[in-house]
Amino acid sequence: MITGNNYIGNKQSAIGEKTYKTFNPQLNLENKPIFTEASKEEIDEAVALATNAFKIFRTVSGEKKASFLNAIADEILALDDELIQTYCSESGLPEGRAKGERGRTVGQLRMFADLVLEGSWVEATIDTAQPEREPLPKSDIRKMLVPLGPVVVFGASNFPLAYSTAGGDTAAALAAGCPVIVKSHPMHSGTGELVASAIIKAAQKTGMPNGVFSNLNSRGIEVGSQLAKHPGVKAIGFTGSIKGGRALYDLAAQREEPIPVFAEMGSVNPVVILPSALKNRNAVLAKTYASSITLGTGQFCTNPGLILGIKSDDLSSFIKNLSDEIIKIEPSCMLHPNIIGAYEKNKQNAISQAELQVVADYDLDVPTNYARQTVTTVKGKTFLENPTLHQEVFGPYSIVVQCENEAQLTSIISKLEGQLTGTLIADGNEASQYPELISALRNRVGRLIYNGVPTGVEVCASMTHGGPYPASTDSRFTAVGIHSIKRWVRPFSYQDWPNNLLPNELKNENPLGILRNLNGKLTNQSI
Repeated sequence: MITGNNYIGNKQSAIGEKTYKTFNPQLNLENKPIFTEASKEEIDEAVALATNAFKIFRTVSGEKKASFLNAIADEILALDDELIQTYCSESGLPEGRAKGERGRTVGQLRMFADLVLEGSWVEATIDTAQPEREPLPKSDIRKMLVPLGPVVVFGASNFPLAYSTAGGDTAAALAAGCPVIVKSHPMHSGTGELVASAIIKAAQKTGMPNGVFSNLNSRGIEVGSQLAKHPGVKAIGFTGSIKGGRALYDLAAQREEPIPVFAEMGSVNPVVILPSALKNRNAVLAKTYASSITLGTGQFCTNPGLILGIKSDDLSSFIKNLSDEIIKIEPSCMLHPNIIGAYEKNKQNAISQAELQVVADYDLDVPTNYARQTVTTVKGKTFLENPTLHQEVFGPYSIVVQCENEAQLTSIISKLEGQLTGTLIADGNEASQYPELISALRNRVGRLIYNGVPTGVEVCASMTHGGPYPASTDSRFTAVGIHSIKRWVRPFSYQDWPNNLLPNELKNENPLGILRNLNGKLTNQSI
């Protein structure tokens, strides 16, 4: 049952004075539950609990953390239809999407459970002593990854489950041994509370310390700002707008003790269609990309907002085909009136730019909060000279840039801001003829796709979901997959430490049987 309260560790609390409701964009009315925004006292209590919990949780074995993560997954599934219906009522997204995202969320939790149960993720590295070395003896030095401390996770508007309360950031941080405080997203606070209740139940059932998880309500920026500045918080995870992510990044940098902010932010995900592919697969590509642009009402961080090609009759034909196909697709509901308001404002700003041509604009009547899809086109020279056209329009919008030649196309790619993805559409051996273009794409993105669409992020060890700024604040890390755990840890070395006082991961006998780097060779053998 949704109470509207905050979870301060295992305790529910609602002492704040500010309240708010979530909104059903499909029905265009407020949902009934009333949520109480966390007060400063509740924020301080949550951080204090997390700080104390960290003293215990950082030493919890991989086996026990795995049990905790699997228990969270079980408790989320146990919420059953209540979770699905709440998700739909707060997002306007269909039931199929809700169940699919729940599956992804549960899958991520179990993936990290498997990771910490096996244990080699800590990257244990051992260089044994060489007391006879000349001219100076060599000490025994052993290194492993250790957790940073309490982590604040900001829920994302467009993924109420997979990037929110028990999403990838939370799962990775808990797996690393970091207590988590979630700043729940105000658009889906009910969904967040239900998932938070599942995490608390799992923590209690598996004997985790009180404060290993808290969930704080917030309708504005005050709670998030206080958390970012709180000295007990040691790292932040964020998925959302460039404005929001940058604000948190700046707050964290201005602290007496600066902390890392791992923010996944805006991206237009450039798609380059090479001439032969345009000639041979024109109609098919147009239909494929019409579907990708409108998928989820364009509310994916990997939405293809920028398509580029070299000016030709085939490119003109593609633009016409794309326009025809995208208008055939029925518009769908956006997440919130604020989201569609921003979409319309940003779209109007884009189409008001000089020399930009609107080639497809759905003009039939649509229900309230439904987004009309739009495709525009512009010359390469104009795009190069107008940075406004480079900015993301979050929603079912894309711009096709008609470049004069390969050199101009490569120049445009080189001057783009950092992106999550880049896509190359090519036929046969065509791609081999464009090494400079491919190099330019690789330099601006975190993931390069061949003959596909950017929408869809597979959760696996090889996935990079991040990229040069502003796609993310640190391009060295991914926000998806097992390696996202590395955001919440730091390397730590022991020198000449007694074997019996070392953590199990570094002891001579290797009691966990994990793979370690021993004097430069990977092995699971004891010393």
